[in-house]
Amino acid sequence: MDISGCGNPECALSHRLKKRNRELGWTFFAELASFLRLGNARAAVFDCVMMVMTAKAAARKAKGKRDEFYRRSMEVLHHANIPFLVAGASAFRFYTGISRHTKDADLYLRPHNVDAALNAFARVGYTTEKTFPHWLAKATSGRNCVDLVFRAGNGLCEVDDSWFERAHNQELLGLRVKICAPEEMLWMKAYIMERERFDGADIAHILESCADKLDWAHLLRRFGPDWRVLLSHLVLFGYIYPSEIGRVPAAVMNDLTSRLKDDMPAIGPDRLCRGTLLSRQQYLADVQERRFRDARLEQRAHMDASDIAHWTKAIAKENKAEEAPE
Repeated sequence: MDISGCGNPECALSHRLKKRNRELGWTFFAELASFLRLGNARAAVFDCVMMVMTAKAAARKAKGKRDEFYRRSMEVLHHANIPFLVAGASAFRFYTGISRHTKDADLYLRPHNVDAALNAFARVGYTTEKTFPHWLAKATSGRNCVDLVFRAGNGLCEVDDSWFERAHNQELLGLRVKICAPEEMLWMKAYIMERERFDGADIAHILESCADKLDWAHLLRRFGPDWRVLLSHLVLFGYIYPSEIGRVPAAVMNDLTSRLKDDMPAIGPDRLCRGTLLSRQQYLADVQERRFRDARLEQRAHMDASDIAHWTKAIAKENKAEEAPE
């Protein structure tokens, strides 16, 4: 029976729900709404249910589009014979089983492959840029973006051949790919201690999931002179998961704590601030006003004064983008 012109508000609501649900393909619920001639309470409950189902359907559709974009982006690199590693949320889920929604896909490349990758994406219609020439490039199609990472933002952790030798072969979205090894993920994430982002929880979860399988000797070599950073995360891991601290080899903890005990304070007029390796913003006062030397200008960090200026200038822009409504 057609109820659209009966003049009853409940009938009008039922007709509106029926029309909406038919557009979404759920005709069963639309017919149910028409049959029950919903009262106000039932109508409110039904409307909430439909809103939830609509949101879930939209989320599934958006995820499908992101997955298709991610697959297409990896195929671009495959066809161009450019080696890459899958990192970011996909690699995190692979090792920990924890899923998260992210706007961008992360792929790791050797620095000398970045230009070829950008050219390959440009040929198939992506918009490309070297966002920060010392560590990050981007390829964008519509509202989707793939991050091409070849170092950490602090100029350390350069992707080299060993990253690929240690990667795990896996199938992702129907493609055979290499997943970044957990040791390299820990190394890269360990330096991210911004005011608005701290990757310590990611490190704790990777340790909890992978501690028994990690190559600890390799991890110690990766951190090198920054062994205090690794130690700080291991101390936090023991605090977060007191029942799991025994999974960190005693030899590793003894080595690091012995270094701490034997470490001698720096002598001389040189005042070095390594805080800028952990946060690009929170230690600016030290290097700009308090006459500390910026550790990012040391030879091991692939940054110069222009890279630092560009990286610093982006802080305000990115903060403003974070605050903007979707």
